[in-house]
Amino acid sequence: MSLAASADRPVTVVGAGPVGLVTAWSLADAGLPVRVLEADTVNRTDWRASTFHAATMELLAGIDGGLVAEEMLERGLRVPRYHYRDRRTGLVAAFDLGLLADETRFPFRLQLNQQRLVEILLRRLGELGVPRHFGSPVAGLAQDDAGATLTTEDGTEHRAALVVGADGAGSAVRKLLGAAFEGVTYPQRFLIISVAEDLRAEVGDVHADLAEVSYISDPEEFVFVLRTPESWRVLFPIPPQEDSAEALAPAAMQRRLRGFADIGRDYGILDHQIYAVHQRVADRFHEGRVVLAGDAAHINSPMGGMGLNSGIHDAVDLSRRLVRAAGADGDVAAELAAYDAVRRGVALDYVRADTHRNTQMMAERDPAVRAQNQAALRATAGDPDAARVWLRRASLLTAVAEQGIGRPLDVAS
Repeated sequence: MSLAASADRPVTVVGAGPVGLVTAWSLADAGLPVRVLEADTVNRTDWRASTFHAATMELLAGIDGGLVAEEMLERGLRVPRYHYRDRRTGLVAAFDLGLLADETRFPFRLQLNQQRLVEILLRRLGELGVPRHFGSPVAGLAQDDAGATLTTEDGTEHRAALVVGADGAGSAVRKLLGAAFEGVTYPQRFLIISVAEDLRAEVGDVHADLAEVSYISDPEEFVFVLRTPESWRVLFPIPPQEDSAEALAPAAMQRRLRGFADIGRDYGILDHQIYAVHQRVADRFHEGRVVLAGDAAHINSPMGGMGLNSGIHDAVDLSRRLVRAAGADGDVAAELAAYDAVRRGVALDYVRADTHRNTQMMAERDPAVRAQNQAALRATAGDPDAARVWLRRASLLTAVAEQGIGRPLDVAS
C-alpha cells in the first residue's frame, strides 16, 4: 500500500526541532505534502547541541540543492582536529579529521548551534509553503487504515497520512503510542557553561594548545570543552548529591571554571544549563502510520556529538523511504519496518555503545584502566590507518556505509 499523502491528509511532523524540521524539509523538497506541529508558542532559542559530523553534512548537502548546507558552512566554525586530554597530565591523543579528506567533502566537525539550523529551516519551509503550527501541543492520537488523526490540546483535529514523532525526549507521540523507553539514567547530571573568553588564548599556560573540541578526562571531575561561533562551552558533571540550584549559583559556576583554569578574574558567563543524562532507546520506532525519530526514539550521553547527528540521519533515512512509499508501487508498511530495523539497530549498536564508552572513559577512576585507555588512544592516533578507522566511526561515516540511509528494500545490506 502506498503512502497516499495529500493536501488534506499530509505527512504531519510533530516537533519543530532540527530533526523534525529536517524531516519536513526533506519531504517538501521532494514534493510531498507536509505540515509541522510544535507545542511551544515560539521557536526555542536556548543553546543546545552544536556539532555536525561529516556524514551529516554529506546528507544535508544532498537536499534542496545544498542550499541549507551552504548556509551552515557560512555561519558555522570548521574544526578539523580534536583532543583527548588528561586534566592532570595534558595531551593524550590528537585526532586530525583531515585524514578523511579523500573520503568526504567535510573533513571537519562543523560547530554551529542547532538553533541556527532551526532558524534556517523555518525560513526555508516558509519559502516552500509548508504550514507550521506553533502552540499546538498534541494530546490525542488515533489510527485507522488510511492514516492517523492527531488532536491538539485546543481540540483541533489534524488528519495525517502518517505521523512523525520528532518531539524530543519527553515525546507526547511516543507516550500516546505506548512505546517503552528502555535504558538508564546516569546518576550525575551535566552542567554546560558558555563563556565569553577565548579559552585557547586565556588558558594556554594550563592547557597548552587547547583544541577547539577537547575531551579532558579526570577521575574526580572530567571536562568537555568545545568552541562554537558564539562562545566556548565547558561541560562539567554534577554529582548526584549536589542540588541543581546549588550547582547553578554564580559562585559555584565560577569555582568550577577556575578549577579548570584560573584566569585571575571571573569568567564572563553568557549562558548556562543543567540537564539529566540518559541512555534510552524506544522498544519500537514505528507502529502503523506513526513513526519516531531523533530524541523521541533514542537519547544518549552528549559525549561525541551523536544525538543530534543520529537524529538527522533518522530524518533523512525516513524521508527517503516515505518518498518511495508515496509512489504508485510504494509499500509504506515495508519501508517503515525497514526504517525501524535499521535506525533502531544504529541507535543500539553505534550511538548508545559509543557515547557510553566515551562517557565512561572520561570518568574512569581506576589508575590502571585509565593508563590502559590512554595508551590505546595514543597508539590509535599515532597510526594513520587506525586513526582513519576511528575517525570514520566517530563521524558516523562507518554507520552510514554499513547500514545505509534510506537504502531501497531490494538492495542487499
